[in-house]
Amino acid sequence: MKEHFTVQEAADYMNTTVRFVRRLISERRIPFHRLGRHVRLKRTDVDTFIDAGRVEAFDAVAARRHYRRAS
Repeated sequence: MKEHFTVQEAADYMNTTVRFVRRLISERRIPFHRLGRHVRLKRTDVDTFIDAGRVEAFDAVAARRHYRRAS
């Protein structure tokens, strides 16, 4: 298994577009390594980015409490 991805490989791994990965890089939202003109992303950094976007599901009671506080 590869330790580093190219931008294309990272996009394929995340099932998204190359444009989205390049935007993450340009906005410095994901760590990357520059090797001359080439950009590489560590698999662990990509996995960390994916895990950071996880949103836990609410149960019905917690959802009602959440929406009552918001109003």
